[in-house]
Amino acid sequence: MKLTAAPARVDPRLIASLAAVYVIWSSTYWAMRVAVHDLPPLLMASMRFSAAGLVLLVIAIRRGAAWPSARDWLRVLPIGALLFVGGNGFVAIAEQSVSSGGVAVVCATMPLWVGVLRTVSGERPSLLEWSSLVVGFIGVLVLMGGPSLEGEPLHIALAIASPACWALGSTLARRLPATASRDAFMLPAMEMLTGGLALFVVAALRGERLPVTASTESWLALGYLWLFGSILGFTAYMWLLRNARAVVATSYAYVNPILAVIIGAVFSGEPLGGTTVVANVLIAGAVMLALRRAKA
Repeated sequence: MKLTAAPARVDPRLIASLAAVYVIWSSTYWAMRVAVHDLPPLLMASMRFSAAGLVLLVIAIRRGAAWPSARDWLRVLPIGALLFVGGNGFVAIAEQSVSSGGVAVVCATMPLWVGVLRTVSGERPSLLEWSSLVVGFIGVLVLMGGPSLEGEPLHIALAIASPACWALGSTLARRLPATASRDAFMLPAMEMLTGGLALFVVAALRGERLPVTASTESWLALGYLWLFGSILGFTAYMWLLRNARAVVATSYAYVNPILAVIIGAVFSGEPLGGTTVVANVLIAGAVMLALRRAKA
């Protein structure tokens, strides 16, 4: 009798986590642009991540997780700052004048920045990886020539720097010792709380203050970012970083810019010109090239 191997069972947590980072994170670019219409960007982000971090911390403690040591908090602090001040705060500032779709396409270069960081750390990229970096940054240059990336020069610069900060923070998060992240909720909680604190400090230094009045749309957008973008989306991303291959964890970079551009165009009438389409194709293709070696 010929025996056949049973098909490998797909972990439903993997499917749910991928769906969260694919769909939810695509929509957060537009939601963030709505929120910063009336709310100061870094203070808005600080409220979002501090509140989400507190919720996740309570969940982790109720699940029996031990309170992290001071050393663990210090280890997580630079990661929280990179992810949420550089990775997210820069985006919030940029979207005060740059379209959400344009920012999303630029942020899709995050896996390419991971390749740059590997080069800086001493690894020798292959010709394929170098090609992906070149193609990806050509895509950014193409986007800068179109309407999707029009805005204040500082905002454009922050949008470009954002994925580099996120890549560095993600790289450091993967290298954390197990003692800092045994519970699925504790590590995201620690990162959000430290990131929220860092955002508050920078917001205070920038002189940001909550307005006396703000539109209902901005507050609803903040609530959506808090519940879906932070609690659900970021927890799913941290789970993927610790339990899935790097190529799978970063695969949202294929999907997010395409969906974000469509969402921005449909709900806010953001420009969807030929340069946006070309840049999307170039950057998505570059990410696919960069991740092909990881699949081998």
